[in-house]
Amino acid sequence: MTAARLDGFLGDRDTWRATHCSIGKAMDVVGTRSAILILREAYYGTTRFDDFVQRVGVTEAVAAARLRELTAEGLFERRPYKEPGQRTRFEYVLTEKGRDLLPAVLALMQWGDKYLQGSRGAPIGLRDDATGQPVRVEVRSPDREVPLTELRLTPNFTEEQARRSLP
Repeated sequence: MTAARLDGFLGDRDTWRATHCSIGKAMDVVGTRSAILILREAYYGTTRFDDFVQRVGVTEAVAAARLRELTAEGLFERRPYKEPGQRTRFEYVLTEKGRDLLPAVLALMQWGDKYLQGSRGAPIGLRDDATGQPVRVEVRSPDREVPLTELRLTPNFTEEQARRSLP
């Protein structure tokens, strides 16, 4: 077995569709390269529009569109600021919803470190600031790391609700 276990009626994949899939909904929000890289930069401390443009390497139009979308979805909050002698501008500050995406972005980073960096290895390490210990993202139960082959997916809906979602 090389996949997760599907419990109950989920095991018969012809009787249901993943029409309300949380992964699909999340990808609708952050499924572009520029969105993920803007989030990366926000986690690194970037808050100002010009800095996002420069650090992510996108056009102003792309940065504006992504920041507008991510703000509308509630991942960023726009806050006014004013430099002396300048007009009021806005910075983009992560909300709780935006901060809660950190494990997903770090998981992508970890995967890229392992499979895409070759012999160079990870360009940036992750460490616990309090202990200095390495940090990594993993799928866990309270007691252990759980491999894919020991992961069980259980329905949070009835079989009838699953059938109604079929086309």
